[in-house]
Amino acid sequence: MPFKTILTVTGTHRGDNDIKLATKLCEEVGAHLSVLAVALAAPPPIGDYAAPISDTWMEERRADLEQLEKRTAAVSHLLASSAISADVTNAYAEIGWADEIIGRRARYADLTLIGPELLSDGTLKDKTIEGALFSSGKPMLLVPEGSKPTLQPRKVMIAWDSRVEASRAVREAIHMLTAADDVRLILVDPVEGESHQGAEPGADVATYLARHGAKVMVERLPSSGQSVAEVLKRHAADMSADLVVMGAYGHSRLRERLFGGVTKSILNDLSMPVFMAH
Repeated sequence: MPFKTILTVTGTHRGDNDIKLATKLCEEVGAHLSVLAVALAAPPPIGDYAAPISDTWMEERRADLEQLEKRTAAVSHLLASSAISADVTNAYAEIGWADEIIGRRARYADLTLIGPELLSDGTLKDKTIEGALFSSGKPMLLVPEGSKPTLQPRKVMIAWDSRVEASRAVREAIHMLTAADDVRLILVDPVEGESHQGAEPGADVATYLARHGAKVMVERLPSSGQSVAEVLKRHAADMSADLVVMGAYGHSRLRERLFGGVTKSILNDLSMPVFMAH
């Protein structure tokens, strides 16, 4: 299904480059742009020091809300001169609930775009990624600094591991995959067998994609002592991929935080646009 609504999130102290990037992508595919301006609220003071600092806390909240309204107005003014249709909303979110609030808004978009400015905003970036992946049921597109994103990619690399998350990412990206000139389905150290990746790893999903009209080629790569993430990133660079499509968090978030994982490694060192779904 083509993207008809794209969501992007902006903080109160960020520039407009992410919004301009989102506007260009919406123009490219004729989509509506939805912008959510977010300010993260500090938790209320508790304990012995709550009373003397409560006035300071309230003043900080008033300043946050004032800044949020200014940012919302500035974004609305910026988009008023654009040819695309757009809407702007805002949220003053407690840090502990921000991912759920962002995810709820993302349910009404086809895709959440996370641009370079947001990727440099530690806490808001993390909350947006978690909300988009775990609370929206929709995919997200991460765009690092210096890359050239497009929703009409010519060369696409799929990181395939036969998990449901990878299957969902492929399904969400199907219209981009079928329109691309070159789709590479990459498996790293695939394991044969019905309980793993099939008698011929990658063949089933390649057949599925071919039936949709995708020009797909299966490549099975050895890790040769490198991490899976490193193999994927190197191969994407070697084929000059416009986009990487992959499932996110095949293991639990806690396990990936403690022990690492492909998703964590990719998120920590983005070098090209990555389309993810959970």
